[in-house]
Amino acid sequence: MYAIVEIAGHQYKVRKDQKLYVNRLEGKEGSKVSFDKVLLTDNDGKVEVGAPVISGIKVDAKIVEHLKADKVMVFKKKRRKGYQKLNGHRQYITLLEITGVGKGAAKKSAAKKAEDKAAKEEAPKKAAPKKAVKAETKKAAPKSAKKKRLLKKKRLLKKKRLLKKKIRNHKSDKTWLTKKV
Repeated sequence: MYAIVEIAGHQYKVRKDQKLYVNRLEGKEGSKVSFDKVLLTDNDGKVEVGAPVISGIKVDAKIVEHLKADKVMVFKKKRRKGYQKLNGHRQYITLLEITGVGKGAAKKSAAKKAEDKAAKEEAPKKAAPKKAVKAETKKAAPKSAKKKRLLKKKRLLKKKRLLKKKIRNHKSDKTWLTKKV
């Protein structure tokens, strides 16, 4: 049996006892995690496709270790310009071991849904006063001062460009040399 599951924004084909590298997950080494965004399952030829996910099926896994991937070198160059940059990057990853794929506690997921609904009903009541406070702080003076500085800087740059253009046009126009003063 295998399943296609979404883990940390990516889709993976997983089987039981498989080891898998994924983007860094929260959790300590040795802890268990489960993923309920199962998109497709295949049980000996019996394929079940979700729309978009299959309810009642989950993938259980154990975090084996957190580590870094191999270094990726990024080299940029523009020929005949004397420009070159070399950067390296190592992605943080997690090694997972899949411990189970299948119908794992559909009753638990229904209970979780009921808890989530209750939490959502309570959450907006608590969050409403905070949003009002944030909206007032956004209209503070420092942002408007910052906007004014940016507009002033744009105007100065525009004047500078126009002045350069006038000087270029003046040099190409040779009539000013022949005028008598």
